[in-house]
Amino acid sequence: MMGLRILLMGLAFAMASPALSVQPDEILDDPVMESRARDISAGLRCLVCRNESIDESNAELARDMRLLVRERLVEGDTDTEVVAFIVERYGEYVLLRPTTDGANVILWIAAPVLFIVSLLGAALYLRQRSRAPEPVEDGLSADDQARLKKLLEE
Repeated sequence: MMGLRILLMGLAFAMASPALSVQPDEILDDPVMESRARDISAGLRCLVCRNESIDESNAELARDMRLLVRERLVEGDTDTEVVAFIVERYGEYVLLRPTTDGANVILWIAAPVLFIVSLLGAALYLRQRSRAPEPVEDGLSADDQARLKKLLEE
């Protein structure tokens, strides 16, 4: 019974840990270099899986990108140089956190600006609506009431 509990706890811990797709043959011998590779891989998007990092993805392209990152690190590139090389090769879309310079400034600023504009529009609408005159309820004329009564009796 105790062995079953230990087995179940072990399975629970195994399922709770993050499922990284780095294969054993990809791991570098130097733990510092491997840590750098993992940090870089966590910030790069898998182009097949979209919103997964290449560190989490099982796609072949993600594996190729992980190997390329490790290759560049072994050649002596800095982390910044590795990321720049990958971006040059695959485009800026590969970054999970896009840069905030150049044309991306428009993307970073657009959402808050549009939110403020919509708040101002809503405030103006509500202000004009509160100032609008109350609608006057016109009752039915005597002829209309007589006609309605006649229709209801039929």
